[in-house]
Amino acid sequence: METSQEDYSKFIQEALRIINLAQSQNIVMRLMGGFAIRLHCPKFDYLYDRLQRKPALDLDLITYSRFRPQIKKLFIELGYAPMKGMALMFDTGRNRQIYTDEAHNRTVDVFFDRLEMCHIIDFKNRLELDSPTITLSDLLLQKAQICKINEKDIKDMMILLREHNVGEAEKETVNISYIAKLLSDNWGFWYTVKTNLVKVQEFLNQYGALTEADRQHIKSKIDKLLAAIEDEPKSLKWKMRAKIGTSKRWYTEVEELIR
Repeated sequence: METSQEDYSKFIQEALRIINLAQSQNIVMRLMGGFAIRLHCPKFDYLYDRLQRKPALDLDLITYSRFRPQIKKLFIELGYAPMKGMALMFDTGRNRQIYTDEAHNRTVDVFFDRLEMCHIIDFKNRLELDSPTITLSDLLLQKAQICKINEKDIKDMMILLREHNVGEAEKETVNISYIAKLLSDNWGFWYTVKTNLVKVQEFLNQYGALTEADRQHIKSKIDKLLAAIEDEPKSLKWKMRAKIGTSKRWYTEVEELIR
């Protein structure tokens, strides 16, 4: 099933409806995932069709746990219901809720404070840095932390890096200083991100929809990211874990939701 521009617009409108109502109630909430990246990439939006990027099927939002008592009421007001009988295989359930709007066939995942998947991304004091989405740096990390990464996530990373510069700032920039510093304390996260950035480069020549300019722009930005995370001084914890390497699992196996 392909997502039409009209379908995409409906998802974005719904995300903004939720975020705006939250804001009116002084709740800080931001959009994550594929829809957030697409919203951030209007100039190269056409690459979604050219690369035949498979459609996202739900919305991912994040807020702070201090707003947890208000979230259920907010979503009921919006026409959603908490998912009944939800089974989570491990601890992500503590920091995650799921709401459904059966009338419109919509599902919303709401995360609190952090994203706990293959690796943990902590959003403490970071949700205010951009709006209505999380920062570009965090969007890139959200994709790059996936150990068993698939092509839709690779395509999302390509489009994000095609549209945006990498540098030392947050606003409309992938902040290499933030990413390098974060990874310098966690060998497993560092290894996964580095592996996936190299994989994105390897996939560049597989997509005929990309021009040579596209490939060179994306490659140069990944080179800059790889250099930054390599050059950043590493913590003692990172160095100790690096000695063990991949002989011990360095990531968390992400459970599937039973819906």
